[in-house]
Amino acid sequence: MADRSFLDWPFFEQRHKELADEADGWARDHVPRLVDHHDVDGSCRRLVAAMGEAGFLAHAAPEDGRFDVRSLCILRETFARHDGLADFAFAMQGLGTGALTLFGSAALKQAILPDVRSGKTIAAFALTEPEAGSDVAEIALTARPAGNAMVRLDGEKTWISNGGIAGHYVVFARTGEAPGARGLSAFSVPADTPGLAVAERLETIAPHPLARLRFEDCRVPAVNRIGEAGAGFRIAMATLDVFRSTVGAAALGFARRALDATLERARSRRLFGAPLADMQLTQTALAEMATAIDTSALLVYRAAWTRDVGAPRITREAAMAKLVATESAQEVIDRAVQLHGGEGVRAGSVPETLYREIRALRIYEGASEVQKLIIARQLLAQPG
Repeated sequence: MADRSFLDWPFFEQRHKELADEADGWARDHVPRLVDHHDVDGSCRRLVAAMGEAGFLAHAAPEDGRFDVRSLCILRETFARHDGLADFAFAMQGLGTGALTLFGSAALKQAILPDVRSGKTIAAFALTEPEAGSDVAEIALTARPAGNAMVRLDGEKTWISNGGIAGHYVVFARTGEAPGARGLSAFSVPADTPGLAVAERLETIAPHPLARLRFEDCRVPAVNRIGEAGAGFRIAMATLDVFRSTVGAAALGFARRALDATLERARSRRLFGAPLADMQLTQTALAEMATAIDTSALLVYRAAWTRDVGAPRITREAAMAKLVATESAQEVIDRAVQLHGGEGVRAGSVPETLYREIRALRIYEGASEVQKLIIARQLLAQPG
C-alpha cells in the first residue's frame, strides 16, 4: 500500500483527500479490466469513456475554466501508480484541451469541451514538429488566410499523443505576426477535417498512441483560432505551466509503485540465509528511494498549490517539480530493478514495466535540460 501520509500536508483540503480515496478505489476496481497493453488504442478509448462516466474528466476540462492543479496531480499520481496508460488517458484529456479551457471562445468551448469532459471525444495537443521540439519558436507548420473566413494549415506535427485516435486537436501554427515565438497562433482542428492525415503511427518502449500528422491544404474556419493572433507561444506556455507539475505527479505514482514492489521483494526474498531486507545495503537503498519520493512530492505539490492560489510566479516552481520528480523517479525505479535482480528485467514484471514507462517523462513537456534553463533564466531575471 503506497504511503499516503502526504495528503495530511497543508497543501491540501479535505476535498483532495476524498478525491484521492475515490480515484484509488475506482482505479483498483476498473483499470485492470479496461487495460490491455497489446491494444493501446482500445485501452485508451475504454479508459477515457470510463473516466468520463465516473466524473474524473471534469477535473481535466473544468466547466468553469479554473483548473485545480492539486486535483490534477492527485489524479495523475493515483492513476500512474495503477497503470501508465490510465495516467496517459486522463492527462491527455486535460493537456489536449488546456488551451481551449484557458483561452478558447465561448462557442469553441461549448462545441468541444462537454464531449471531452464526458469521455465521448479524445483530445490531443499538437505542438511538436520534426525540427521543433524543445524550441517551440522554430515551429514551421503554417496557417494562412484562405478566403471565405477560412485558414489553411500546411506542414507536419510529430510525437503527438493520441495521434490517430483523437477526435480533436489543438494545433499550433506559424501565422507570421512577428518573427520567432511571437508569430504563432493556436487553432482548434477536428480530426475529420479534410487535409489532416495520420502519416505514421509511432512506437515507443512504453506503448502509447502516438503519431506523425500531415496537414495539406487543411482548412478550418478562422473562428477556430484559440485566443489572439500571434499569442500561440504564450498560450502553449500557459498550458504547460498548468500541466508540467502534473508530469512530476505521474512520476511520483510510478516511483511509489516501484518502492512498494521493492519493499515486498526485500521482505520476502532471502539471500545468504536471511531476508534481503536485513542487509544494510538494501536498507540504505530503501531509505534513499523513500527520501527521493518525499522530496519530489514536496516540490510537486508546492508547485500545484502555488498555481492554485494564484501566486505571481509559477513557472519556476513547475519546472523544478517536473525536473526533480522525473529524474528522481528514474533513479528510484532503477534501484527497484537492481534490488529485484533477474526478476527486475523480466519482461512484464513491475520494475521492468516501470523502467520503460518512466523514461519518456524526462523528455516530454520540456526535457530535463530545458527545465534547468527555465529555472536558471528565472533566477537571472530577478532584480539585483
